[in-house]
Amino acid sequence: MENPFTIKSYESKHLFCDREEELGLMLRNCINKTDMTLISQRRMGKTGLILRLFDELKDIAPNIHTIYLDIFASRNIDDFIKFMAEAAMKSFQPKTSMGEKLLTFIKSLRPQLSFDNITGEPQLQIAYQTAHEKEYTLRGLFDFLDSQGEHIVIAIDEFQQIRDYPEQNMEALLRTYIQQTHNLTFIFCGSKKHLMADIFANEKKPFYSSTVFVSLDKISEASYSAFIRRLFNECQRTISDEALQFILDWTHRHTYYTQQLCHTIYANGETDITIQDVKKACEQLMKQGEAVYLQYRQMLTDKQWNFLIAVAKEVSVRQITAAAFLKKHKIGTPSVSRRLAEALCDKGLLNDETDVNGTTYSVSDVFLSRWMERL
Repeated sequence: MENPFTIKSYESKHLFCDREEELGLMLRNCINKTDMTLISQRRMGKTGLILRLFDELKDIAPNIHTIYLDIFASRNIDDFIKFMAEAAMKSFQPKTSMGEKLLTFIKSLRPQLSFDNITGEPQLQIAYQTAHEKEYTLRGLFDFLDSQGEHIVIAIDEFQQIRDYPEQNMEALLRTYIQQTHNLTFIFCGSKKHLMADIFANEKKPFYSSTVFVSLDKISEASYSAFIRRLFNECQRTISDEALQFILDWTHRHTYYTQQLCHTIYANGETDITIQDVKKACEQLMKQGEAVYLQYRQMLTDKQWNFLIAVAKEVSVRQITAAAFLKKHKIGTPSVSRRLAEALCDKGLLNDETDVNGTTYSVSDVFLSRWMERL
């Protein structure tokens, strides 16, 4: 049977674990045209949740259309327009009424239109003469979608990427255009919490207080345990309680890494899974990642590398400036520790989770963290 533990993208609600509370909240917000900001750590499952949401909307609100675009690879407003237009064309098939209207609108921009040789999806290249033309095109795209009289939910993944655009007014432009729409609902998704918080919770920024926040935490142990056991059982495989508990503890219930470990266990072919089978899969995953981990070593300074190891060995660190932590791992002064943590967070190698008790740091890649524990 096909491996039920998906690691690439959302496939079906049957292979999707929990998130019922978040899904219910997001469904209500979509139906009531409430814009949202969805924030989580990387690989915690926010993209899967969006696609699960879109799947559910097809069933309970088929009159609502959906568009998903990931702007992580975008570099400027040109790319943003390109990605959004391509995502819209992908969502509205050419033979439908909406698709035909959209294609007519896109052609009015005089683009170079081609199709990917592998996926068959449309690819656009639009030429601009001035910055004003770009802004006019972006506004025109929002106006066109809004003017169709259809409720459309648009999810923009890795939204914090706009902070790296050379166009300094991108936030103000988007806020202005979005504010004037009536039939479009937006879901702004991001994995860099401090940037997303600054965009949407800083009263000095254009998007301040314009959305409701939805945060993704770890799936509960009970839900994840039942989900994993069910998928193994449906494929005529059993897993011991001890093995199941080891999976959840070793991956810290981080969605991607839990799925990846289960995927590997399943691929190994054992039908009665024990803790030894799980540990074998853990070893495989760390071995597979070793070449990349050693590349990190070349990219980082000695102090950054040693700081990352220190956090990995502690699993998580609440007080990076505490004397005990600094002395134990020979880090230096509190100011040095803060600088190292900031640099590693900027590189995406450390997570910083802030709550009422302060900020907790952990290594972003669970498998890297487990590998570093042994150093």
